[in-house]
Amino acid sequence: MKILYLHQYFLTPQMAGATRSYEMARRLVERGHEVHMITSRGEGGRAGWTCTDEAGIRVHWCSVPYSNRMGYARRIWAFMRFSVMAARRAAAVSGDVVFASSTPLTIALPAVYAAEKLSVPMVFEVRDLWPDTPIGVGALKNRGVIATARWLERFAYRNAAHVVALSPDMKTGVVSTGYPADRVTVVPNGSDLELFRVANGLAVEFRRSYDWLGDRPLVVYTGTLGVVNGVDYLARLAAVVGRIDPEVRFLTVGTGREEAKVRQTAEALGVLGRNFFMLPQIPKAEMPAVLSAADLATSTVIDREQLWANSANKVFDALAADRPIVINHRGWLAEMIEQTGCGLVLNPNETETAAEQLVAALRNPLWVARARAAARKAAEERFSRDLLFERLETVLRRVVPEPQQQQQRRLAA
Repeated sequence: MKILYLHQYFLTPQMAGATRSYEMARRLVERGHEVHMITSRGEGGRAGWTCTDEAGIRVHWCSVPYSNRMGYARRIWAFMRFSVMAARRAAAVSGDVVFASSTPLTIALPAVYAAEKLSVPMVFEVRDLWPDTPIGVGALKNRGVIATARWLERFAYRNAAHVVALSPDMKTGVVSTGYPADRVTVVPNGSDLELFRVANGLAVEFRRSYDWLGDRPLVVYTGTLGVVNGVDYLARLAAVVGRIDPEVRFLTVGTGREEAKVRQTAEALGVLGRNFFMLPQIPKAEMPAVLSAADLATSTVIDREQLWANSANKVFDALAADRPIVINHRGWLAEMIEQTGCGLVLNPNETETAAEQLVAALRNPLWVARARAAARKAAEERFSRDLLFERLETVLRRVVPEPQQQQQRRLAA
């Protein structure tokens, strides 16, 4: 098949951030498919389009400034500008199927345009339940804007031959709009097992790089410091943990709109530079060093039920690195952690109790060993990227008529 893969925020392992689209696309190429990635360069870059080859993926880049630090109005403008450029590019490149990955939800606009122009099916991937998420966190308040977002959501599903959801809870959200359940496939974010299988020396080297760390217990957060992430929760947790066990260290690795807020909270609580530390974002390829040095990894969100459906990459990176995962919300991930024993589920509103749970787990070698084994088992048996790729390729093959695939194979031969 010739696959038009639309994802506005495509990243390679040499970049900082999630690499789901890269990992899926390169596997599609290895399976014999031709993949054209339509994406943007968020910062800098030459105006217009440029093309590169990334592990056999033909990547079409256009320059559309974007940053997590932008306000919502500027973000929407970036979404719409990319939509117009991507629609024209995708239609010009052509393909057998359009695979569009959101967010933003506006990716549906160029995807539907290209699919109709080329008379091919469109598969829509739901990474977050938009517009439920921005409405739930108060980012969308205007009734007119909310109505438009709801229309765009229905427009995307109505024009999709199939929907890929990143969690069971997201599937429930999609089906609640009236979309057929048998046309929704759950393909969570995955664990890149090979990337995170590293030598112990990498952890030793990382720990020796920081005087404040050494052999002390380490709790890490690796990801965006955005509004929905609520990472200031960890600063508050560090303040309580510091009274119980002063040796425990907290580390955030990332950047985002709320970075200053997290730093200010840590300073106000007197933990910044004492037992709470912050490092800038790093490329995905360098993340194994951080996680190999960690005792526990964390994934947090603000206390909003709409965010419980998340499928955060940092969770699956932790599992791939055999590290227990700690979260502060309910939902499918909480159920998975409790069923497998691969981590802890903390109460976001009871910091004292959460701190006691965290320290008790860290200082219990038997619990840590069992949680690490459970994390490894979950990564290998439930969330292996290779395993989940098979599920995604099956969806794409299913929506493309067999005669069309046969014709494509003849042309390739």
